[in-house]
Amino acid sequence: MKDIGKEFGKELANHHWNENYRQLVKQAFADPEVQALIAKHRSELTNEELKRSASKVYEFVTIKNQLKRGESTLAPGYEPKLSVVNHTFEVAYVPSQQLLVERKLAEVHSRVKLLNLPKSLRQASLADFEIAGRERAANAATEFIQQYLATPHEFHQGLYLSGSFGVGKTYLLAAIANQLAAENIISMLVHFPSFAVKLKNSIGTSQNTPLIETVKKVPVLMLDDIGADQLSSWIRDDVLGVILQYRMQEQLATFFSSNLSQQQLLGEYLTVNNRGEAEPLKAQRIMERVRYLSREIVMIGQNRRRQ
Repeated sequence: MKDIGKEFGKELANHHWNENYRQLVKQAFADPEVQALIAKHRSELTNEELKRSASKVYEFVTIKNQLKRGESTLAPGYEPKLSVVNHTFEVAYVPSQQLLVERKLAEVHSRVKLLNLPKSLRQASLADFEIAGRERAANAATEFIQQYLATPHEFHQGLYLSGSFGVGKTYLLAAIANQLAAENIISMLVHFPSFAVKLKNSIGTSQNTPLIETVKKVPVLMLDDIGADQLSSWIRDDVLGVILQYRMQEQLATFFSSNLSQQQLLGEYLTVNNRGEAEPLKAQRIMERVRYLSREIVMIGQNRRRQ
């Protein structure tokens, strides 16, 4: 087969182009990808048509080489695609593989709602979860994910992760949520003490009802650090109680993490309100919902926040 780039170079020599530009265009036409496209569509392309396409070919090769060198372009995230349309070259810009991956990741992240928790939890994964000493928790998390994905419309009891500071309770919840998000399941992680403060500060406004409704109805809810604050009767009965009652009735998966065991949560957190008043019957009612929605898994180990 004739060297198309060489033949076209002869045509360029007869054209009144700047010599430097002529050399650059000649080099562009020598690009292997351009040569392959010319060979494929040779019957459609005359030398005159190739000449008219010079700027498109030059554009394609220039941008392609800039991307190879890691340089910025006018359309970050997009790469040029050269094609033959109506006997002439055209350049279209399509999303790069990296941009597609980033979009996919953003889509997955959008399915995990974080309320007063660090964005770094979006990177949490079961693969990176340190299992040593926490096998039961890791196995329970994997088992839940498998069962939930197999029958998402059935009730699946969540986990109540209890243990001391820094043993990975919040991380494991986030890892579960991220794994579910990859399978198109929406989850919400809520730092419960901050959530309670937010609601108290919004009393008398129109903000509380939509927020409570969102938390109440999300497919998978994770209440983090429950028991770490002083609980008012209003938060316990009209917020937590309402949320858990709805989720129990609607059979929605619910998780908890706490420094307190379930028994401690009942006696030390739910029973005595922030005024020091004991309300054991109301506390027991809330605890029944917690136990219905979740099974306790005790997590042990070193405080990894200090490492």
